[in-house]
Amino acid sequence: GADHVINYAQEDLRTRIKEITDGNGIDVVYDPVGGDYSESALRSLSWNGRHLVVGFATGDIPSIPLNLPLLKSCQVVGVFWGSFAQKFPGENMKNSIELIQMLEKGTINPHIHKVFKLEDAALALEEMMDRQVMGKVVVSAVHG
Repeated sequence: GADHVINYAQEDLRTRIKEITDGNGIDVVYDPVGGDYSESALRSLSWNGRHLVVGFATGDIPSIPLNLPLLKSCQVVGVFWGSFAQKFPGENMKNSIELIQMLEKGTINPHIHKVFKLEDAALALEEMMDRQVMGKVVVSAVHG
């Protein structure tokens, strides 16, 4: 359900964001990757935007100039689900139930790239590491 997609390997991230948003910037960055594009994404936020730091899949933890949140009056928010689940198990359960209900009702419909047999889990990881996955990968002990 994306309205716009940016291939940052082929297009300049900031330039394309400016084009798509008519120069206004984006409201929320969901950043599970970190690395070289985190600063560009933060610079592309709109006034009062929010940059969600979810992880560092690249392995590189970026250094962010702290003047950027000040100049944009934006927030940089750490989102550590594992810690949240431990500290607030009731809220986590409530969120999980709501997600399952949304899935059952068809409110959300995640794109499944491929379902792998359990014994092929290594292949699933290879496809993810080789950036061949569009959507979600499922590893299932029951395959059919």
